[in-house]
Amino acid sequence: TLETLILAVVIFTTINLISVRVRVDGFSMRPTLDNGNYVLVNRLAYVWREPQRGDIIVFRPPMYSEEGLWERLIGLPDLEERYQDYIKRVIGLPGDRVRIADGKVYINDIPLQEPYLDGQPAYHGEWLVPADTLFVLGDNRNNSSDSHAWGFVPRKNVIGRAELVYWPITQIALLSRERPVLAAP
Repeated sequence: TLETLILAVVIFTTINLISVRVRVDGFSMRPTLDNGNYVLVNRLAYVWREPQRGDIIVFRPPMYSEEGLWERLIGLPDLEERYQDYIKRVIGLPGDRVRIADGKVYINDIPLQEPYLDGQPAYHGEWLVPADTLFVLGDNRNNSSDSHAWGFVPRKNVIGRAELVYWPITQIALLSRERPVLAAP
């Protein structure tokens, strides 16, 4: 019994060090992700490489304090419900100038072609992405609380990259590596 218990604790800890399971709440990532989808998140995705434009990431919103070491390592839920982790798509990388105008997103004055969008943004603005931060947007641009509203995501707040929708069973799918393309100037 003791061996089984120890093995269960080791397996539980290992799984939580490698991955996180996240429930999508809301419609900000539609049509890619829908309300109620459960997503498997790879915590190790950015250990050896940096996030890339187009990655769908799960992160702690910058307006909330950093979680404790044990919460992060073991993947304990936020029992006080002070916050919810967010899931969005990386659009701007450190050093990029992101501009949204006339329903298009521009990176360093080159328009992005984004085949995954639900609709073009009805807002405008310009941001210079600082070092060690990311600019993220939801795929449902006009129904998303994201970087256009509250700013940049510190790199240290990134929990991992979304890899797989595993629930509901009828929607099981690998999240494609469909990337926005910088159009020719």
